[in-house]
Parts: sequence; C-alpha cells; structure tokens
Amino acid sequence: MSNTKILIVEDYGPLAETLDYQLKRAGYEVYRAGDGKEGVDQAKLYLPDLIVLDIDLPILNGVEVCKHLRADPKTRETLILMLSAMGEESDQVVGFAVGADDYVVKPVESYKVLLQRIKALLRRREPVLEDHDSVSHQNVTVDRRRFVVTIDESPLKLTKSEFRLLDTLIRQPGRAFGRSELVDAALGEDTVVLDRTIDVHVRALRKKMGTAADLIETVRGVGYRFKE
Repeated sequence: MSNTKILIVEDYGPLAETLDYQLKRAGYEVYRAGDGKEGVDQAKLYLPDLIVLDIDLPILNGVEVCKHLRADPKTRETLILMLSAMGEESDQVVGFAVGADDYVVKPVESYKVLLQRIKALLRRREPVLEDHDSVSHQNVTVDRRRFVVTIDESPLKLTKSEFRLLDTLIRQPGRAFGRSELVDAALGEDTVVLDRTIDVHVRALRKKMGTAADLIETVRGVGYRFKE
C-alpha cells in the first residue's frame, strides 16, 4: 500500500493535519495542498491515485479544481473524493456532475469509515470485465472494455460511478433494482453510504443522457430499472 499516493487539498489546518496522520498511519503516501491552485499543481506533479478535495478553497474552489483535473489527460482518471461542509443534495449533484467519484459531508464523524470509503474507491479503479464486454439496448451502448457509452452513436462522458450504474441497469432491462443493490454495483460492496446517494447519481446520469433520460425509470418504493 505504500506506493498508493493520496493528495489532500484542504485549507483548514487542523483537519488537514488529522487526515494526513490517519492516511499515513494506514500506510498511504500523502501529499498536501492548502488552496485550489496548489492542488491542481500538486496533482499534475505527483499524479496521485486519489485526491481528497475540499470544495470551499482559496483561489480555486473544489468544483473548479475538479473541472481542471478532468480536463487534463494526465489526471482525468484520478479518483476524487470531495469532502465538504455543503451537504445539500444539490451540492452533491454538482460534485458528481463535475466528476467526483464520492462525496463526504463534513464534519468527519468517523475516520475509520472514511478510510473504508477510500479503500473501496481504490479497489474499483478499473471496471470489471466479464464475458460480454458490450451491450446495447434502446440505442444505448455500454462498452466495458473501452469504458465508453454512446447514445445514438454519440459518446457520453460519464464518471466511473455513473458508468457502473448504467452498465448494471442496461444489462437487465425491465428488472427493478433496489437502491442498496445499486450501491453495491455502482459504488462497491464495501462502500458505506446512504441509499439516497444513488438518487444523486441517477439524477446526474439522467441529466447527461438528455432526451434518453426517461430510459431510466423510477420504481416507487424500490429503486430504478432500465426501460424494456
């Protein structure tokens, strides 16, 4: 684990110190930045495996940092865990929409749980390949091997979580998936999150799907399904 690099981008000193201590104690190689611009520079310099990113940062806020990182081929696939005091659903939607892989609301109530979420993120860096690498339904194609989604042959830019969520739904059209099932499929079995986190991912995914958004149907009291 000592080769796994994590960058903390956090301007509040006491929290940054605690995160630094907990992550180093867990065996990670840790770097720190105190503002958004420094965070972008450090990310491009050290190419970390994962970034713990605050949103309310000096110079560049976390949303802008995330946009910069996702636009650069060197950091496009870097895992990003947003850590923010802004806990409204709309804040989380924005975070996932700009490319965050996970979103944790401050204050951190359990560093043990936070570390488990980080471990779960690191374990799912690459999509799992199975015998059928590509599936198409209703003019939507999901290609696991190339990590590409197209709608009417136009590519869709999705986060890893959104990709996994859509991949899970489209492979069994008409089947209603419970929110807890989708948490396991899209975020990983070891992820500790509220079921409503899936609602946030679905909302972001639907927005990116545009006119095809209604292919993901809400099943009241259960979860979601892909239209048959």
